[in-house]
Amino acid sequence: MVIGVPREIKNNECRVSLLPVGVEALVRAGHHVIIEQNAGLASGISDVDYQTAGAEIVDLPQDVFSQAQMIVKIKEPLPAEYKFLKKDQIVFTYFHFAASRELTEAMLGTKITALAYETLQTEEGELPCLTPMSEVAGRMAVHEGAKYLEEPMHGRGILLAGVPGVYPAEVAVIGAGVVGSNACKMAAGLGANVTVLDINLNRLRYLEEIMPPNVHTLMSNSHNIREAVLKADLVISSVLIRGAKSPCIIDRKLVSQMKKGAVIVDVAIDQGGSVETSQPTTHDNPVYVVDGVVHYCVTNMPGAVARTSTYALTNATFPYILKIANDGYKKWARESHEIRTALNMTEGHLTIKEVAETFDIPYKKFA
Repeated sequence: MVIGVPREIKNNECRVSLLPVGVEALVRAGHHVIIEQNAGLASGISDVDYQTAGAEIVDLPQDVFSQAQMIVKIKEPLPAEYKFLKKDQIVFTYFHFAASRELTEAMLGTKITALAYETLQTEEGELPCLTPMSEVAGRMAVHEGAKYLEEPMHGRGILLAGVPGVYPAEVAVIGAGVVGSNACKMAAGLGANVTVLDINLNRLRYLEEIMPPNVHTLMSNSHNIREAVLKADLVISSVLIRGAKSPCIIDRKLVSQMKKGAVIVDVAIDQGGSVETSQPTTHDNPVYVVDGVVHYCVTNMPGAVARTSTYALTNATFPYILKIANDGYKKWARESHEIRTALNMTEGHLTIKEVAETFDIPYKKFA
């Protein structure tokens, strides 16, 4: 199979989807790998590194898309890339279809086979290709929140940790999954007073056991969310429903009642966001203010720390890339639960129920 790796063009997206060691393994298995020049440069990987591993380096993205049977990316194709996609081409990347009808309809029109990192799920319910970036995003959420709490950033002028004789910041983390637990760990380590909310009581019991004393667990319901959000200096929202649009947890009215200069980091923005006032932002312009509350809603947070994120992500994705390259997606979509759950569309049809229901688009189960 011919595997193509284009350079990412999303704003400040510095990750790359394949390492030289992955190229070497694919070439050894009899595949041909084409990589756009400088695709790995921002992650500290040179074209020479890829060439030494056996890849062909090409100048332009169309040189990659035109030859590749499978495209391996980091982020969803952007409008400038739509014209390069072709029927039956496999595209393996983060799609987050439920956040964009435009993207969903555009990809259906190309009749590609879309395999999404974020919906690939094990039989135990884990999301192995989403987990490493959720770990990064959860930790980054605290860093970014702490920065935007500073007065010059329009924040409340609060040090997350406080100092002796002065209270630390109040942090509310909504969702106790991978993002939430990593955010708790970081915020607690800095000395903040942390409240984490979730609907899963067993998960809260687990966090109660492993987290330090400055992390407090609370059952997630409308009353507790309201109380925690109004008390918070920093709110980190990390609510996830696999494949579906994130539910709105914090409405505009609640935002308007928050402390002026408080910060919201909506990590769920990739799936549409879980705060009514959230709108996607970029690393160039990461924040905006609504009702005196600073909103950080960058859709590719881990892209800013590419030298960590690239290696963390490819550790998880490469085994699936090799599997698909060796045997094709159809075999594994029938035999492998993971690949079947990653399949979002093929032959111009949606094969993921959650996205179909989000946009009221016909759904066809893969068989």
